[in-house]
Amino acid sequence: MHILGRSDLVDLPGLGLENIQAKIDTGAYTCSLHCSRTEVVNGKLEFVLLDEAHPEFTGKTYSFKKFEQREIKNSFGEAELRYVIKTKIKIFDHLIRAEFSLSYRGNLKFPVLLGRKILRNRFLIDVTKKDLSYLEKINR
Repeated sequence: MHILGRSDLVDLPGLGLENIQAKIDTGAYTCSLHCSRTEVVNGKLEFVLLDEAHPEFTGKTYSFKKFEQREIKNSFGEAELRYVIKTKIKIFDHLIRAEFSLSYRGNLKFPVLLGRKILRNRFLIDVTKKDLSYLEKINR
């Protein structure tokens, strides 16, 4: 079993993103992606990842035919109605199909939050470390 630290740089190949900052949050159940805009257009969910202040912002609009809308509790314990998509995330050599809720995280340091649903039975967490999968990736 691989060890993850408190944060890492991960890949989201289905969205064309590499080495994006992710916070490991064992207090959260699901994963979350920072989006500056989300809307349903002709039955498809369209969204823009990140925001103009983020160094990896491209302004690209993503479109998903399959999505859900669900109540998810935020960090204050308040339920929010959020869109949820499924896409793959790569951590170490694990390619994991995961659910991500889409939310505005502009005031937070990390554009991706990884919850315990994908961490459980795959990774051990050592909060004294960071970027372990990224360091392994660049040192190959």
